[in-house]
Amino acid sequence: MRGLFSFPDPVNGTSARLVAAGVVVQAVVFLVVREWWLLVPLVYGFAARVLTGPTLSPLGQLATCVVTPRLHVEHRLVPGPPKRFAQGIGLAFTAGAAIAWALGATVVSSVLI
Repeated sequence: MRGLFSFPDPVNGTSARLVAAGVVVQAVVFLVVREWWLLVPLVYGFAARVLTGPTLSPLGQLATCVVTPRLHVEHRLVPGPPKRFAQGIGLAFTAGAAIAWALGATVVSSVLI
């Protein structure tokens, strides 16, 4: 069980960037479509990656097991803890967005400074 709840160190930088690109695509789709259920895979994905790295994350598995091995580029290993921290920040923001949406905040307002 301890092996399940671990984060790899180091991580493949290519896989990390692919996961980030997938998250951006998911976020843009949510912002365009504006359906609450699109937040569910975002929140789940961040939570899964914080807790287990790519092990329980469908997007993490796609990036590490399917896409990255097929890319013919030089893969660079990078430290894992900053990537886990980034996933935690993503979890905080997406969970906050999901909670705000559930409480009825469907409009994002901008503040001019």
